[in-house]
Amino acid sequence: QVQVVESGGGLVQSGGSLRLSCTLSGASLADYVIGWFRQVSGKEREGVACSSSSNSAPYYGDSAKGRFTISRDNVKNMVYLRMNNLEPEDTAVYYCAADRKTYSPQPMCSIYIPYLERWGQGTLVTVSS
Repeated sequence: QVQVVESGGGLVQSGGSLRLSCTLSGASLADYVIGWFRQVSGKEREGVACSSSSNSAPYYGDSAKGRFTISRDNVKNMVYLRMNNLEPEDTAVYYCAADRKTYSPQPMCSIYIPYLERWGQGTLVTVSS
């Protein structure tokens, strides 16, 4: 069974950094497009960063540009989200999602969010001011 599991969330001060990790088990990450998303209670889930299988041209949401970096290790079946210069507005539950369809990163991070195949349980990131 294919599973997605996130880790690395926690409490950090404004201006600090965190690295989130996502593990894909039961399948080869090389066959999946994968992305990071976040959600605040009462709001829609937002695409943060999405990556094709080669990660050649990742897409970043407006809130992530210049501060966050998505990377993937297809050998270890791991995906990472490095978050720098965190702000209180970045407080959210962060989710990792994977899909075998060959979505381009931008639509994966936007119009296809409701249709993505595999979701993790989420990891909470809290940024204090």
